[in-house]
Amino acid sequence: MSKTFYITTPIYYPSGKFHIGTAYCEVLTDSIKKYKKLRGFDTFMLTGLDEHGQKIETVAKKNGLSNQEHVDNMAQEAKKLWKLMDIDYDYFIRTTDEKHCKAVEKIVTKFLENGDIYKGVYEDWYCMPCENYFTSTQLIDGKCPDCGREVQKMKEEAYFFNMKKYESWLKDFYNKNPNFIVPESRKNEIFKNFIDPGLEDLCISRSTFDWGIPMPNDKKHVLYVWLDALTNYITALGYMSDDETLFNKYWPADLQIVGKEIIRFHGIYWPIFLHALGLEQPKKIYAHSWIVMKDGKMSKSVGNVIYPETLISRYSLDATKYYLLRFMNYSQDSIFTPEDFVQRYNFDLCNDLSNLLNRTIAMVNKYLNGTIVEYIGSLNEFDKSLEECSSIQIKKFVEKMENIEVSDALKEIWVLISRTNKYIDETQPWILAKDESKKEELASTMYHLVESLRKIAILIYPFMKNTSENMFNQLGIEDESLKCWDSINDYTLLKNITVVKKGIPIFMRLDMDKEVQYIKDNMKC
Repeated sequence: MSKTFYITTPIYYPSGKFHIGTAYCEVLTDSIKKYKKLRGFDTFMLTGLDEHGQKIETVAKKNGLSNQEHVDNMAQEAKKLWKLMDIDYDYFIRTTDEKHCKAVEKIVTKFLENGDIYKGVYEDWYCMPCENYFTSTQLIDGKCPDCGREVQKMKEEAYFFNMKKYESWLKDFYNKNPNFIVPESRKNEIFKNFIDPGLEDLCISRSTFDWGIPMPNDKKHVLYVWLDALTNYITALGYMSDDETLFNKYWPADLQIVGKEIIRFHGIYWPIFLHALGLEQPKKIYAHSWIVMKDGKMSKSVGNVIYPETLISRYSLDATKYYLLRFMNYSQDSIFTPEDFVQRYNFDLCNDLSNLLNRTIAMVNKYLNGTIVEYIGSLNEFDKSLEECSSIQIKKFVEKMENIEVSDALKEIWVLISRTNKYIDETQPWILAKDESKKEELASTMYHLVESLRKIAILIYPFMKNTSENMFNQLGIEDESLKCWDSINDYTLLKNITVVKKGIPIFMRLDMDKEVQYIKDNMKC
């Protein structure tokens, strides 16, 4: 039986069109899922939308739609975008789904029965965009500590979850599981700002709007977004339903990916909810950084927002996904610039990868009539060096992927690509072809080039599926066993491989000035 791997994205708030920041989170999660699937895991990826809350009411009304019409439209747009981006999710959850709503009511009932929820009066500061309450000490310069927007004073009857009850448990959990949240800086932030000063009980209901799941014991109140939203990770698997097969198979989650702005909810409230339900904790939560612009965060009002469709339609899906994954740092915000996008396209994809494939196919056709017969060994120091580099880089790639350092994992692939390009300059096939006594050495050189490209095609598959398949097709590799992970460390498998007669560049060089201007012109207000 295959080992399971359950991975989740946050569920996105459907108040507007998704920009490349949201797309990055989705692509990151999808690439890790595809990597694990390539390695033979039984994978399950969850994504979806967080569809309740006052902000949805406000946006729907502004657009002249009912709340349900608005979220239905947004769900359709999200699925359309993920299809365009070839996101291989297994389930798309919506918090308006009947199955989810019924399960949440049962979860809240259990909390009520356990004495975890009580009724009181809330009086403090509220940020509507974040749908979150804050004490005055948590505000930064009088504004929301998460998004920096204005907050308003609120006072209303509400239900609360008794977080203080679990404070000592939470601290003990982190002492025993120091790597539960990565990178470590995210964990340090929530300890400094929210756990060490003492946990505040969580307001879980509102009575000033009705777009939400009703409190099972008091229909005047609807559930506040975070209890409703966070439980999606288990209700999607059938928890508290008539069929808990998926839940029993995949929970606990192996990896939950969220943006750094919501790590507090996933690092404090989510573990406590699970503990109160008597459930296992997820194995790891990764809080990724933001994509920012030179002038700060992406903002429609500033007019510096980039949407994934803009890049995909002009530069291809694989180029867009490669860039998003490659330029994003593991623990720090990364600045998007049109210049960097075009430069990385030209250097990494065109000069390094595409050119290597084109040169190899051209030489195999020119010197060996298009056919690689079989492996004849490592005939010289250059062959041995390339084989050693391949082995080392595959190990480094795996290490980086297992540590969720996807950008660095791509760097390790490009080390192999650069080394293979250097191998051509070292072996000089055009010189070998002129010497009849070097015929065997020439055949070995061509074999090593095709074999290195085969390995590269396997490595890039989780990130650039179309490019990987294109490479296999041009190399004439049809046998599925030569495309799988189990074959990646074997150098001897190619036999009678015939490449295409004329290679087609997988990436064409871009005009820097022209394309930079195109991207700037398509930054949306």
